[in-house]
Amino acid sequence: MLDRFNRKITYLRISVTDRCNLRCRYCMPEEGITLIDRSDILSFDQITDVVRVGSELGIRKIRITGGEPLVRKDLPALIAMIRKIKNIEEIGMTTNGALLDKYAGALKQAGLDRVNISMDTTDPEKYRHITRLGDLESVFRGIRAALDAGLTPVKLSLIHI
Repeated sequence: MLDRFNRKITYLRISVTDRCNLRCRYCMPEEGITLIDRSDILSFDQITDVVRVGSELGIRKIRITGGEPLVRKDLPALIAMIRKIKNIEEIGMTTNGALLDKYAGALKQAGLDRVNISMDTTDPEKYRHITRLGDLESVFRGIRAALDAGLTPVKLSLIHI
């Protein structure tokens, strides 16, 4: 499979939810957003069907995203389903990291390889202001848990220091 510039496409990003545990000022208006009805979100079987077809067309790397993917119920089960698909070499996830300390071990055991953690700042006051309700310490716990679980490399995307 080739893109319009004749480059091989080997990477697929899959948004597993539009929901998030934070309310970042740049992402969500204070009044909230209209969420997709849960019945309209792809099931795990539908997602793995897409990945299976993609793998037959040359997809080798999967990136799980959201919203915040860790708010999707039973996410380790989806990771395990994707891990079983022939030719998938790497599964990564982009997360805000705030829930990662609870799930890092189960995600690694299910077959997740690596994480990218988006954090807006390393300043606790700025973080709380930007996210409207986030606790930066929970992100630091998530980073530690990811490292301890072997979800490496752990990449951090910092917007403001």
